[in-house]
Amino acid sequence: MSAASAWLPGLAALVWGTGAFACAVVAVWLATRRECYGKLCPSLILALVATGVWALVGTLAGPTSLAEALAESVRNLAWLVALYGLFALDGRLRSVHPVRPMLGALAFVSLVQGTSQVLLVVLHPRRELVEVSFHTLVLLRLLIATGGLVLVHNLHVGASRQARLLVRWPAAALLVQWGFDLNYFTISYLAGAGPVTLSALRGLPALLAALLLAMGARRGSEELHLRPSRAVTFQSISLMLIGGYLLAMVGIAQWLSFWGGDFAASLQMGFVVLASLLALVILPSPRIRGWLRVTVAKHLFQHRYDYRVEWLRFTRTIAQGRTSPVSLQERMIRAVADITDSPAGMLLSEGEGGRFELAARWQWPTADVPAEALPREAVGLFEQRSYIADLDELRGGDKPDEAEAADLMPDWVMAEPRAWAIVPLLHFEHLVGVVVLARPPHVRRLDWEDFDLLRVAGQQLASYLAEQAGQAALAEAGRFDDFNRRMAFVMHDIKNLASQLSLLSRNAELHAENPEFRADMLITLRNSTDKLNALIARLSRYGHTQMEALEPVQADQVAAAVVAQFRARHRVELVEAEPCRIAARRDTLEQVLTHLIQNAIDASPADAPVFVRTAASRLHGEIEVLDSGTGMSPEFVRSRLFKPFDSSKPGGFGIGAYEARELVKAMGGRLDVESREGLGSRFIIRLPLADTAEMIEHLNAAGKKVA
Repeated sequence: MSAASAWLPGLAALVWGTGAFACAVVAVWLATRRECYGKLCPSLILALVATGVWALVGTLAGPTSLAEALAESVRNLAWLVALYGLFALDGRLRSVHPVRPMLGALAFVSLVQGTSQVLLVVLHPRRELVEVSFHTLVLLRLLIATGGLVLVHNLHVGASRQARLLVRWPAAALLVQWGFDLNYFTISYLAGAGPVTLSALRGLPALLAALLLAMGARRGSEELHLRPSRAVTFQSISLMLIGGYLLAMVGIAQWLSFWGGDFAASLQMGFVVLASLLALVILPSPRIRGWLRVTVAKHLFQHRYDYRVEWLRFTRTIAQGRTSPVSLQERMIRAVADITDSPAGMLLSEGEGGRFELAARWQWPTADVPAEALPREAVGLFEQRSYIADLDELRGGDKPDEAEAADLMPDWVMAEPRAWAIVPLLHFEHLVGVVVLARPPHVRRLDWEDFDLLRVAGQQLASYLAEQAGQAALAEAGRFDDFNRRMAFVMHDIKNLASQLSLLSRNAELHAENPEFRADMLITLRNSTDKLNALIARLSRYGHTQMEALEPVQADQVAAAVVAQFRARHRVELVEAEPCRIAARRDTLEQVLTHLIQNAIDASPADAPVFVRTAASRLHGEIEVLDSGTGMSPEFVRSRLFKPFDSSKPGGFGIGAYEARELVKAMGGRLDVESREGLGSRFIIRLPLADTAEMIEHLNAAGKKVA
């Protein structure tokens, strides 16, 4: 006895026994979940029980025994009853007339097969009759398997969409069972005996049928679909083609060996070498791969494109800006080219004066593009019709209605042999660019799916172009805004200095002989000169440029110095000067305090004093400017006080308070305001104490972030 013959009985017992156990377990489980298959449940349980009994008989009596053959006949009858119920599920027994006769005929054949098995054992016929009866019984079983598979096919194809969700699991179980029988009995008929190995494995379909019915009974089974991706399908078919090629090579080599005589070895070697060279030349060809991809998509899928995969790839290509040195324009070309497998492309975008120019190339260095790449007439065509140009079709002139479009296309595009299609980039019906695609390896005509997907991709890319142009314009406007703000601050400071010098000159006419006035005038002139110099040095600090490093400043001394400057013009009193050492820039703090005191003087009557005080809190130093002038409403403080270029003064610039707040903010502090109409206003400058600022700086340097 061979080694294979020794372990086959054990394998048969294991496979058949497992099938019987699975059928029994699933039958009991379905009996507790009768709602899963509805009215079909009793017939399916009966079929599972019959299949389990058949598998159990095959385990105990043997895979080729008489008892197994009789149990198989009963199993087939039970499944035919279940199949009848499946056809009756959506009422198709009334419309499909051949179903009942076909089912009856198969049931009759199954009974004949079982009866013949019994008679063959009881009558003990001669050897010649035994061989004839074996082939007859195998043919009967083949007839049952073939007829059953035909009915299963009609059941699934003709079922309604809703009924198909339910019948697909029993149909799959029948397909597995009768499909295995078809192959098994075909080999048995040709060989004149049942194949031993397949006989040992005949219990496997019972196991698979039970598992399929169990899957159909589980919750959510209607949502389970087998939907292989296009990549998996393409790779699978490629492997099948390679396998078929290898089988063909083996078959032809064997045929040459049989007919080649003395030259058999030479012919085989020559054929193998030639076939290998042919495979190396043809299989890696992009044209062959493109043809295979198009053929698979055309015949196996409802749509040419897997839109989810295409959109994810499109998004990934555009989003590679941080990880790739390639420009946005080149990534846009590639994103469109990947959709049609084009190997190269060009982007023409709108430039100065509305003229379309070459903006970027991708793997297309040879194209000769003129300065004006797209005439205005063609721009109108793309905008009005969202037109996607199939250049091969336009060159062929097959459609008379495309003659106008062909005349509007640029001459250099029509003359370029690689140019294949033009995709417009439309943003709110305005053409912002076009992408010219090179001819793919496998050339085909564009259809409605290509047009729809390319049109949507073009609109998305147009939004990217418009966003990029908007960001560039915004950045440029920001630079101009920064420049204008600097100039506005400078003009405001110059205006204040001019007012101060003008007042000084008027007073000089009246008090020029007064020694005290002359001394005060010299101090004022010196301060004005210092302010002008500081203004020139400070120009670079406005806008987005960071302020120079802060330094410890005595707030009480700064307040006293600024108050002294105003004594000759208005009554300004330093009512409290608590020593306060803050982190700031002295000249900047003086400028802020000058703005606030001047505003307080402007808002107060001529005889009303302005009060200034300095104090230290736990973490901040405070400088207050208090007046008893007209005051401001809460709405004015909220919406207009710190809004630049909005002034309540005749001839004012409206940026004094805004500039003061920005300068305080740049030093790490804040400017608060309290005001009541008719009572006056109080401005409070709060800046970090010098010790506090140093502590925060040390903590930040140590990695402990402090707000």
